[in-house]
Amino acid sequence: MRAMRIHQLGVIGTGVPALNLDRIPVPVPRGNDLLIRVHACGVCHTEIDEIEGRTAPAELPMTPGHQVVGTVVDQGKDCHLELLNHRVGVAWIHSACGHCQWCVSGRENLCPDFSACGRDAAGGYAEYLTVPESFAHPLPAGIGDLEATPLLCAGAVGFRALSLCRLENGQSLGLTGFGASGHLVLQMARHLYPDSRLFVFARSEKEREFAAKLGACWTGNTADKPPAGLDAIIDTTPAWLPVVAAMEALAPGGRLVINAIRKESGDQDILSTLDYETHLWKEKILSTVANVTRQDVRECLRLAAEIPLRSHVTAFPLENANQALLELKQGNIRGAKVLKLI
Repeated sequence: MRAMRIHQLGVIGTGVPALNLDRIPVPVPRGNDLLIRVHACGVCHTEIDEIEGRTAPAELPMTPGHQVVGTVVDQGKDCHLELLNHRVGVAWIHSACGHCQWCVSGRENLCPDFSACGRDAAGGYAEYLTVPESFAHPLPAGIGDLEATPLLCAGAVGFRALSLCRLENGQSLGLTGFGASGHLVLQMARHLYPDSRLFVFARSEKEREFAAKLGACWTGNTADKPPAGLDAIIDTTPAWLPVVAAMEALAPGGRLVINAIRKESGDQDILSTLDYETHLWKEKILSTVANVTRQDVRECLRLAAEIPLRSHVTAFPLENANQALLELKQGNIRGAKVLKLI
């Protein structure tokens, strides 16, 4: 089968391809594993973090990709969920131990044995992959292959971030960074909190225009001040400046939820500008999102079918994965980028 794989860590855009197109054997499902024929796989900023070493793969070469849609074509002898020939999705959570305190309390995203698809186990930048059957998610019939892919990461982790905001209908919500996750969260928030006002902070004028079309009542640059303090803000950027700016933009008692697997070190000097009275006082709360649970993924898919939630995607053939990653790194973003295999 064809697979785009990471062979060595390096900086995207420096002339050396981030991924190599390889021909490798089709994996064999064993035990409770499913074999999935990949239809499409979303492209995520986390893949850039893997390639550049901020969240390095467990081994090399590694096939990245954790927003996978496909059909179950084979299964191990211990499978019992009757998913054969069904269309399923695979998300960042590839497996967890199932018996630690975090797993038994429904917080498997914090499991010390958490395994990530495309980082710790081969992912969806390939024609086939395997995954434990309980970590495969049946997809609603009304959601197409391409538009389903960002729901499995950008949507699911966005849903988790929105839940952590503890927003009440009528309270204001800000989104700083407006890529794949932001445009989905905005649509979720409009559905769940119809009386809330939504604010978007983004560097790109195109992103701000896109946010306004989707229903944002106000848009501004990263450090622009909204007309009033906000009750909650979700940060989906890889940088530190939006964190400091968001803390200042919060109302007293406001909540900032950082939805990013890593923060880049280039602008961390901005943290030296933190001022207690301006950024932290009056019971402001900062929390982070760590991974996703299976429940997050399934609730996001259910909500997406209910709204209905529409993902804006740009499709690339598998062989053009390097181009998709470079465009993502350069900030050439409109919704989500997806590798189309079928």
